Amino acid sequence: MISGATQADCGVLIVSARKGEFETGFDRGGQTREHTLLAKTLGVTHLIVAINKMDDHTCDWSEARYNEIVQKLRPFLKTCGFAEGRNLNFVPISGLNGQNIMQHVSDTSYKSYSPNAAWYPLSQPTLFQLLDGIEISTFDANAPLRIPITGAFKDNGVVCMGKVESGTISMGQNCIVMPGKIKIKIQNVLFDEDEFAYAKPGENIRLRVLGVEEEQISKGTVLCDVNKPCPVVTEFVAMVQIIDLLEHRPLITSGYFCVMHAHSVVVEVHFVKLLETTDKATKKKKLNPTFVKNNTLVTAHLRVSSPICLEVFENCAQLGRFTMRDEDKTIAVGKVLTILKQE
Repeated sequence: MISGATQADCGVLIVSARKGEFETGFDRGGQTREHTLLAKTLGVTHLIVAINKMDDHTCDWSEARYNEIVQKLRPFLKTCGFAEGRNLNFVPISGLNGQNIMQHVSDTSYKSYSPNAAWYPLSQPTLFQLLDGIEISTFDANAPLRIPITGAFKDNGVVCMGKVESGTISMGQNCIVMPGKIKIKIQNVLFDEDEFAYAKPGENIRLRVLGVEEEQISKGTVLCDVNKPCPVVTEFVAMVQIIDLLEHRPLITSGYFCVMHAHSVVVEVHFVKLLETTDKATKKKKLNPTFVKNNTLVTAHLRVSSPICLEVFENCAQLGRFTMRDEDKTIAVGKVLTILKQE
């Protein structure tokens, strides 16, 4: 899920309308909350919430059940940065029967028609119509080239995969892989099995490259402009929003270890020092706190266990945002403010 979200602009959050299932997924500790937070932190800019199993006997295309779920989700999604009219849509569906996915549930000419769904008129979109109407975010084609690598394999040479976050990549172009400062040449630019002369920001591509071994361009490395490589970082200052700490580790202090996910890299990170906290309501700051707990915004000095590619959030958001997880649970999200040590 994390790997996919790093390459996506739009996400579809599927929740169950079946009574009991939605509540289990949405309760504290459920995956509905965690997946939404991960999606927003990892760069998903538009969210479609597909309320599935509307055909289940516990709801049977009930408008009241649909509205109940929407009302429960809306405030939480707003705190994650998703709001209707801007970057959030809701749609009722039945995956089992194919209702309201491509064929409209209220269209009497289709087998997917359900008279109980008359409250969802033809003027309202299906899931596919919502997806087709999404406006893709604009990216900076003139910025330095940045392609976080999500994987590599051998196929008539070394082929790597990733999403162009900024800049453009062309056949025959010379690039550099960071960390490692390995200079390579682009032999082919591929979309599925088709070859193109170049790729622009926002596109997920495969590149056949020369001058590198498969293990040197593994997941977590970043393909960069030769003259403007991205920073390779070991220590940095970040703003971190603490979300939901483990019950048996309810506080973060200096020395706290966890796992950090940033673009396509996963690395161990620890808090060197807590610099200040900010009260969300009053905006008052407290310097050098001894600990922080849930729902706290903290500025902290962080150190990773091995050098990774990071950028200041304001310079490149996709390489400047990260998620923190502990024992497979998302505990915090953050963004890079300042780079302290780089290779």
